[in-house]
Amino acid sequence: MNNYENKIVITTGDPNGIGAEITIKALNLLNLPSKDIVIISNSKILNTYGSINNKYEVIEIDNPAKIVPGEVSASAGDFAFRALQKACELKPKFIVTAPTSKEAMNLAGHNYTGQTEILEKFLAHDGQKAEMLFVSKDFRILLLTRHVPLKEVSGLITKELIIEKTERLRSFFQNKLMIKKPSFALCSLNPHAGENGLIGREEEEKILPAIEAVRKRGINITNPLPADTLFVKAVQNYIKEEKIPYDCYIACYHDQGLIPIKAIASKKTVNMTIGLDIIRTSPGHGTAFDIAGKNIANPESMIEAIKYCLY
Repeated sequence: MNNYENKIVITTGDPNGIGAEITIKALNLLNLPSKDIVIISNSKILNTYGSINNKYEVIEIDNPAKIVPGEVSASAGDFAFRALQKACELKPKFIVTAPTSKEAMNLAGHNYTGQTEILEKFLAHDGQKAEMLFVSKDFRILLLTRHVPLKEVSGLITKELIIEKTERLRSFFQNKLMIKKPSFALCSLNPHAGENGLIGREEEEKILPAIEAVRKRGINITNPLPADTLFVKAVQNYIKEEKIPYDCYIACYHDQGLIPIKAIASKKTVNMTIGLDIIRTSPGHGTAFDIAGKNIANPESMIEAIKYCLY
């Protein structure tokens, strides 16, 4: 066992965003034992945005650049990348990541579309793939495609992709959540699920054959259903604190899945990376450069991200 195997490692994200602020606020409100938490950051960054009540271990990442709240910079992107890389090297039980800027990291030469892809780069082995799951209580949404232009989504969704991702999702439910027979609902790509080919043929030509193959593997999944009506009952039940109809909803593209969960639970939504040995959680929002340094950032989503690691 390494020194971090049973710990929650937290990165503070882009030093010019709200990451350090919400990390400090969340930890102070949660008041967790010092032995459970490790922070990967920089003392100058932490001191700029507040003061942590408990004496948690802080692993220092060099940050020679000036901290400029709200500024997108290569130096800030490089710091955020190196902090996340260090978190992966420690191989802890959980990683919690504060928001980073894709633009800043790319300016620094780290050409990834998000932290999920970086985690996969450093943690995946034996063909593992990282998946992006958004969660608020028992309302869960998996994305088939992530940070890609909408015009490319249709070409990326294949029978093989659907089979692979539903298998990984089932494995997560069975091995991590201990739900033996989870139920999945699949959003259609086209309006009205294509109307039998009148509004697109992806459902008939790619998605339905994938569903048939998935069911043969024993996975409980719906036919592709129009997202505008599929999410209605889930949202209604979430508001009434009743059981969500399905264990997980599978969205074809980013906004299709994130609009319903963020509309109903923007401050409680957690971005979870599954499919790797280590589970990573993160707030469901971004760096919020517009309010960085003003001490007004809401830590609720960061609190939820940390709390998911305590169960």
